Amino acid sequence: MTTGGTPAFAVENGPVFNKPGGTTAEQQAIRTTFLDVIRTAEPGGTLKLAMYHFWDSTIAQAFVDAHARGVNVQIVLDSSETTSSHDDEVTYPMLRDALGTNTSAPSFVTTCPVDRSCNSTVNPSINHNKFLIYDYGNGAYSTVVQSSSNLSPSSYSKFWNDAMVIDNDHGVYLAYSAYFDKLKAKDPANWAYLTPTPYSPYAYYFFPRPADDPRPGDTVTGILDNVTCTYTESGVTKHSTVRVGMYKFTRQAVADKLKAMRTAGCVVDVVYTEMDSADSTGSAGTWEKLHYTGGPTLRCFSWDDDGDEGTAQSPTPRQILHSKFLLIEGNYSDKTGRKVMWTGSHNYTGPALTKNDETLLKIDDASVYAAYLARYTAARTAAQPGTSDNTPACKGVTNTPEA
Repeated sequence: MTTGGTPAFAVENGPVFNKPGGTTAEQQAIRTTFLDVIRTAEPGGTLKLAMYHFWDSTIAQAFVDAHARGVNVQIVLDSSETTSSHDDEVTYPMLRDALGTNTSAPSFVTTCPVDRSCNSTVNPSINHNKFLIYDYGNGAYSTVVQSSSNLSPSSYSKFWNDAMVIDNDHGVYLAYSAYFDKLKAKDPANWAYLTPTPYSPYAYYFFPRPADDPRPGDTVTGILDNVTCTYTESGVTKHSTVRVGMYKFTRQAVADKLKAMRTAGCVVDVVYTEMDSADSTGSAGTWEKLHYTGGPTLRCFSWDDDGDEGTAQSPTPRQILHSKFLLIEGNYSDKTGRKVMWTGSHNYTGPALTKNDETLLKIDDASVYAAYLARYTAARTAAQPGTSDNTPACKGVTNTPEA
């Protein structure tokens, strides 16, 4: 709450990770971050949430309570919130009844068009975003939480997720607020892929990037183009390292690029939950592309941790890596000693690039990088079946639901 007229920060700037299999507090660390921001929001301030799956009545009640004490609450959800069957039938009605659905009002809840993202005409597509903005005094004070996590029980207790908290960075606030306004408008005719806008140490990529976008290439391969795999520093030959922690990885262009980088001398290490393959699509996919002698190190994290084959396809018993992050260490943009990373909602899939509402956040900060590297190492160690990943789940034959 306010101290001398200035709001106190509810959460600390920096990364937050949940711990599936840990204590309740550890499992719900990201959930608690969202709750702390919402519950300490000041009257006259504004909370803005863009979320794919929101199945948490406690967080919904926190939004309702914030609205009751004079906070503007604005929420944009995917259409599946009201059109698809799921276990939660409470959250959306609570929000609708308390906030209304008029997007011209100071408070509201709304969904993107049925089977479409807010900024695309392509059907099907989704609003896959996972971020919260809090602002007080028209951006004089702000917090942005960018997460890989949905607001749902499995996201806390079973799925390995991350979140990045950014306090009082006006550039971050402006970028995310502008994107949120585009989501709220639901006007794809006036949508344009938002290219990276640097507000050091951050930069942003807001999707979809339409298939007919005149700029060439793939956003992620464009990032990877900045890596020099083999370089000399102080007379010593060194090799850059690329680490990928990814829920779904089915984009051939990114797989091709990583293969080329491995050939060029990069160390390439990937932990993933699901790829596609000849077994799942009828033609060679990313799984075949990246599995070859001398290729990247690959570990699958798709673990039916209750040991019951009868429930293997339910999201409830399965531990997976649900994050979507990229870590680059070495020579980046012709500078050595770099440690830079990206996180957000953006999987390495075709729809994430050209159809879905998504956010990719770049962070150029050594301490944040170190925290994410530790998280990556923990996920890499815990990954099952690990390198024994010739399984239907890892190859995309059986789909892993995102709950």
